[in-house]
Amino acid sequence: MKFKANLTENGVTLLERRFIPALEKMGKICHVYLTKDHTFFLHNLLTNDGVQSIAQFRIDALFSYYSVTSQNEDRIAFSLDLSLLLRALRSAAAISSAVDQLQIKLVKKLPPNSTNPMPFLTFETKGYASAVIQDIPISKPLSRAHVSELQTALDDAQELPRTLVGVSELDSLLNFVERMKQLGDVMGVEIGKNGELGLKVSSSLVNLGAEFKRLMIIGEDSEEINGDGGMNVLVSMKHFVKCLQCHLAKPDCAFYGVGSQGGSLTVVYQFFVPGSRQTDKSISFHCRLPVLDPGS
Repeated sequence: MKFKANLTENGVTLLERRFIPALEKMGKICHVYLTKDHTFFLHNLLTNDGVQSIAQFRIDALFSYYSVTSQNEDRIAFSLDLSLLLRALRSAAAISSAVDQLQIKLVKKLPPNSTNPMPFLTFETKGYASAVIQDIPISKPLSRAHVSELQTALDDAQELPRTLVGVSELDSLLNFVERMKQLGDVMGVEIGKNGELGLKVSSSLVNLGAEFKRLMIIGEDSEEINGDGGMNVLVSMKHFVKCLQCHLAKPDCAFYGVGSQGGSLTVVYQFFVPGSRQTDKSISFHCRLPVLDPGS
């Protein structure tokens, strides 16, 4: 299997200043999944343990040159430490801001004092007077069976709720949840039939809630939003707060929806093309939170 690509200046900025800091808040280790058309950063898709996050980039959003080949339909997946990736990107940005000067390759090298070659993601940055090579250790690439398992989990995670309500006042949402998170371990979330998003937390001494009204509704479905008020789920406050860390990726809007049969809460982040109100379809980012049993 082989992977080689040239990151553009925009690609470096997108990852280094926005998405990797957001993804790192979701978890230190994540899967990188490379296909012919997209690059994915994935959390918890194979473990179903905690918040799942899926960041997807079309090739031209990050790279000027991109080549991936393998005997598994040109798909490669591995896990890495996001803090090491962020450090490499920041170092590269400091050395050179010139487009196409950062090359990434998948290689095998002998670590110091070892006789077994190990896989690395190698970054080669060329500045005006120097070139710097950085090696990031990665896991052994996933087997054909595990890549297929990852793809199946990805297909499942990308099934979005049929009804979503959009919040554009992201700062207000963040500020309110910041005040709520000390009051309890469980967050109640309600999606209203007229485009409301309700949040509620309770303790032995106080109940605190907020409602965002007249929100944009996408794909309203009468079967999903019932006549007596909407959809209600309970999620872990810790999971909800972690999901909000995705705002570090600087989305323009966040859509909330309850998955099929109330099994999950999905948050979809929307990004606009700079200087417009048009959705940037080259990138996508969403999270899926497990819901709690009301009787637990």
